[in-house]
Amino acid sequence: MKAAYEDIDSKKGDASFLAYELNVPYFPFKWHYHPEYELTLIVKGSGKRMVGDSHMNFEAGDLVLIGPDMPHTWVSDDQRKRNRSSAIVIQFSEQFIESLLQPVELAAISRLLADSADGLFFTQQSTKKIRDQVQALPSKQGVEKITALLLILDQLAAQRKSRLASPYYTGVKGKENEHRLNKVCRYLQKHASEKLSVNNAASLIHLSDSAFCKFFKRATGKTFSDYLNEIRVGLACQQLTESDKPVAGIAYECGFESLTYFNRVFLRKKGVTPRVFRKDYQR
Repeated sequence: MKAAYEDIDSKKGDASFLAYELNVPYFPFKWHYHPEYELTLIVKGSGKRMVGDSHMNFEAGDLVLIGPDMPHTWVSDDQRKRNRSSAIVIQFSEQFIESLLQPVELAAISRLLADSADGLFFTQQSTKKIRDQVQALPSKQGVEKITALLLILDQLAAQRKSRLASPYYTGVKGKENEHRLNKVCRYLQKHASEKLSVNNAASLIHLSDSAFCKFFKRATGKTFSDYLNEIRVGLACQQLTESDKPVAGIAYECGFESLTYFNRVFLRKKGVTPRVFRKDYQR
């Protein structure tokens, strides 16, 4: 079954991240995914937990950290009984959490989040104190709320944990990444002649600058600047062969901020200078 996309952004309003208590008659089957991290603590209820290709039983005290774009759901055992079920749900974006993880002292949290790509399960024996902190998080405000989240993640990084989905499970991640890459590439093609930065492209798909650079290099095999320069050189080649505009004018029209840099990039990409390239087409 295809996982449904859940829009977390529209729910959080002005908040940096979501932390709320979910109270329902039962947990229905809702196979879904979202680009945010999710930390879920089951307070009351039991049934089947599905994360990627992992299908396991859950009960009160179940604590799981799920990475971006990983399909998941919790399904109550017997939905006819409608015994109350509840959970604490914390959802935060990669962009938000990476903005907090610059100090080297928080490197353990970065590793934890990287490991959560396939989903992580924490044993009840080792996380009782942490579960109490998770339950208290929705009632906190402002800086205290952000500090409490970092403290929870830092403690989880030191706990024993097991992966949920297998390494071979791809789920929606492949398709979602393809969709995000296509969105960025279309944007760059359309706006290549304008002044563009990594941040322009990263904000387009809700990633931090550093996360975007890793994503883009992994997806294309090229850095952002190298890919953008290829598009701009292609635009310049068209103008060099189809117009009599000065080389300097073409350089600026195609998005290059200096003639020297344009000449250097063009030579590296085409093996000749722009002027030689134009002469070759005028023979």
